[in-house]
Amino acid sequence: MWDAFIAEHTVKSSTQPGMNLENPYCVRYTVDGQMLARQGAMVAYRGDLTIRTKGQGVRKLVKRAVTGEGVGLMEIEGHGEIWFADNAKNVFIIDGDGLSIAGKSVLCFDPSVQYEIRLVKGAGMNAGGLFNCSFSGTGSIALTAHGQPMVIPVTADAPVLIDTDAVIGWTASLTTSIHRSEGMKSIVKGGAGELYQLQLEGDGFVIVQPSEGPFGPPKGKGALDSIGELFA
Repeated sequence: MWDAFIAEHTVKSSTQPGMNLENPYCVRYTVDGQMLARQGAMVAYRGDLTIRTKGQGVRKLVKRAVTGEGVGLMEIEGHGEIWFADNAKNVFIIDGDGLSIAGKSVLCFDPSVQYEIRLVKGAGMNAGGLFNCSFSGTGSIALTAHGQPMVIPVTADAPVLIDTDAVIGWTASLTTSIHRSEGMKSIVKGGAGELYQLQLEGDGFVIVQPSEGPFGPPKGKGALDSIGELFA
């Protein structure tokens, strides 16, 4: 019985540098130089690795003050293997170029990918001052999701409105604005009064996740509420 458990769950040998899925809930990164990840996401590592908190510039400290929150990055350097996970959320690896991603959904990424925190256009402070993280450059990002994500195409003729609790990210080329409904209940949150949705227009796609139920974000704490936390 014990031998069967070991055989089923023992990690496989690494074949090349970079990230790959260890299982549906965990990413293994074979480091040969440098990579970046969310603070607190490390599960285990082996080899000659140095882990340090990434320094924060003045602009990012200002944005941290605006959002009122801060979850930072860590840099991993050296040669070895390191595993990342986030409370058994599902993990997916995607090409990071040209995406805007909610900070809470980012697990780790290649050092060749550049990032910048931006205020979501059309989302002023009266809508929560929503921030996203815009990625560019060649490389991969590991994302987390509550359950199985959905990719919804966005076209010029068919804009998409997304509940802010459900959004993971979208194509950076899309135009964003905040749509406000009054006197309606949020289907996702069960709230009353004003309800803000993120409206996306143009040509591209948006990634959304289930956000209700025991595995969803806590009530009143949606993905966009936390978009500025990473790299703050």
